[in-house]
Amino acid sequence: MNEQEAVPGVRLMSALVVRAPFDASILPAFEAKGGAVDIEWAPTTVLMDNIEKGARGDAIIVTVPAMDELVQRGIVDAASRVELVDSRIGVAVRAGVEHHDISTVEALVQTLLNARSVAYSLGGASGIYFQKLIAQLGIADQINAKASTIPQGFTARQITEGNADVAIQQISELLVVEGVEVIGPLPEAVQSTTSFSAAAFVGCENADAVAELFDHLRSDASAIAYREKGLELR
Repeated sequence: MNEQEAVPGVRLMSALVVRAPFDASILPAFEAKGGAVDIEWAPTTVLMDNIEKGARGDAIIVTVPAMDELVQRGIVDAASRVELVDSRIGVAVRAGVEHHDISTVEALVQTLLNARSVAYSLGGASGIYFQKLIAQLGIADQINAKASTIPQGFTARQITEGNADVAIQQISELLVVEGVEVIGPLPEAVQSTTSFSAAAFVGCENADAVAELFDHLRSDASAIAYREKGLELR
């Protein structure tokens, strides 16, 4: 892309998972090259609901299963699809407090049970998985009796607002919130990796700008930015 020529702004619908690296360096670098992006941030489930109601943009970033559905239904252009990042779920606490042990499943269970309140998102992929996990571990009733749940957004804000002392979410999403620390990923035995894809909507009139953006999102510099925020370029 010519640095002297600005491309039309891309209207992007995006899952929250990439917000931290996008805000930190990926989007500023794209804008420095003349690009422009207008982003609607929401969990994949919310974006899919909005699409069902007729919402569209130029491009979208959602989980792989959701993208598979959009391709099958002819809503996005399969030829434009790129695989973007893999994301893991982590645990956060307030910055400066003692880091609880979550190195094993048993330790994780004890940390969750000892917490005053555990925050998770009802609409996000991590929260949907966490609900299944605590049910499998046999602690759903105890956790949900004191949980600080949100419909969507960043769960770690429940820590900074004083509502919870432990937050569960994609690591990259936890890192968006200042004043908290990620104490680690979930133990491998109960970890869930979520993969995300990007694609242009069928009939997109801004295809060249979308292609420029997708190339940038998969660049070596972007790969480094993802890694710094707990993601891995696919």
